[in-house]
Amino acid sequence: MKIDTIDKKLLVLLQKDSKQTSKQLSLSLGLSVTAVYERVKKLEREGVITKYVALLDKNKIGKSFLVFCHLKLEKHTKENIVVFEREINKLEEVIECFHVSGDYDYILKIYVKDMDEYRDFMVNKLTTLKHIASTHSTFTIGKVKSSNAIIL
Repeated sequence: MKIDTIDKKLLVLLQKDSKQTSKQLSLSLGLSVTAVYERVKKLEREGVITKYVALLDKNKIGKSFLVFCHLKLEKHTKENIVVFEREINKLEEVIECFHVSGDYDYILKIYVKDMDEYRDFMVNKLTTLKHIASTHSTFTIGKVKSSNAIIL
């Protein structure tokens, strides 16, 4: 699918606020409401827009302790990778998991309430998974930049 200039502008607007109505978007883009609606539906159908979500204030829901956990597997076999990835997807504290190159195999992005909750997570959940050789945790001090928007 070819994304034209108008689609890019539309995607930028939706990334800023996906609750905008077709009418609001049409005024910003200089298009008819129908044209905007059809473009949004096309972008959804083609899988460019994959979902709409509500972003939460982590402090207000008691999950403001952000940890990046670097993890090594014992062996890099297909079986170990499949088992680990299946199991890590079941852990609700893990918001994102990346298979990476370098000294570690995976980087986990984890939100919990505090250090005690992270310790409980490590002892009772993460370290019970098979095939983990080692972990290294990095605790965030403060947020410098945070965005979910992708520049087009």
